[in-house]
Amino acid sequence: MNTSPGLDPAAGSPFLPPVDSITQAALGAVVGELVLGRQLGRRAIGWGALFGTIPDLDVIFTPLLDTARNLSVHRGLSHSLLLMIAASVWLAKPLSRRWKKEKVTPLRAGIFVFLAWSTHVLIDIFTVYGTKVLSPFSSYPVSFDNLFIVDLFFTIPLLVAVVIGLFVKPKEWKKGQGIRAAWWCLGVSIFYVGLSFWAKYSVSRAVEADLARRGVSWERRMEAPSPFNIVFWRALVERPGEIWIGYRSVFDPADLPVRWIVVPKGEEALAKYSGEREVKTVLNFSKGWWIAREAPGGLWLADLRFGEGRSWDERGVALRPVFAWTFQAEDPKDRLRMRRPESRGGMEMVRRMVRRALGESPAWDAAGGNSTPRLIGNPGALQEYLVERP
Repeated sequence: MNTSPGLDPAAGSPFLPPVDSITQAALGAVVGELVLGRQLGRRAIGWGALFGTIPDLDVIFTPLLDTARNLSVHRGLSHSLLLMIAASVWLAKPLSRRWKKEKVTPLRAGIFVFLAWSTHVLIDIFTVYGTKVLSPFSSYPVSFDNLFIVDLFFTIPLLVAVVIGLFVKPKEWKKGQGIRAAWWCLGVSIFYVGLSFWAKYSVSRAVEADLARRGVSWERRMEAPSPFNIVFWRALVERPGEIWIGYRSVFDPADLPVRWIVVPKGEEALAKYSGEREVKTVLNFSKGWWIAREAPGGLWLADLRFGEGRSWDERGVALRPVFAWTFQAEDPKDRLRMRRPESRGGMEMVRRMVRRALGESPAWDAAGGNSTPRLIGNPGALQEYLVERP
């Protein structure tokens, strides 16, 4: 999960500021309890939290790089399998010497480093942002798209394990009391991850069936959870020259059609700047789930994988992509700039999302019976009316 300023999907979310680093620290702390708890007691929590957040130290390069290079570097080498293994081997003996009195062997120290580091990367892989786990041999960001970047149902059990561990007395650690609690809490989080894969599979089958009933051909598709839950899912379908956006709840009846909003990709607008370094970076970063529009001085680009803020009025529903940039061809400094949503939807969006997840479709798709969808956020146009396929 990402903590880089200006790169965090949670930071651009219509809901909350980034809190995903808490998840990383909590998971690392639980790993510390399980691997080093008997030897270090409560200190294992602190060491685990430290190593659980180390992969995100690539943010120290953020002030030194432009936006495009930050997109390329973030979740790269610091999240790679190669560095995990190298760091585990390199730090095993120094950490063992530091914990000599506690009788921590180099093998145990190395295992601790690897598990704290790799579990951080693993939950990053669960999110849409993805992780370049094979860097530097491959720059492809691996992602399973089964968890939102901030999901309290996954994080809270980990925090409970940390809190319990902080109150365990040193002698009780040696008896394994804190470790047992950590295993139980970690088990709850693992069970939740398992449920997320089941939910994703269920929604994916429903989406595929919906497209088959319509007789619609498609090139590829993806499903990812909406913020903070694994009940309400967002689907993207790529067709020639366009991307369809639809939502599906695990509670929806099997025969309930998905309400699709069709967004043109804008390949004509992109053509003029498609060879520019910054534009190619966005295209690669988005895994092809981009849209492009003409904008004053260049382009407006958005990555549709990360969802959109929604607002409702008498005209219908307006969609503003969460991850969007402007490319200014003549900017002498940074030609690619991230554009944060001016409106984040707030609790109105949360309430409507919950109502839709429970089966009330109009709460999410329209307002007052008017279902005209609009795309907003492009500085070159006030709004763009879209086609809906109910």
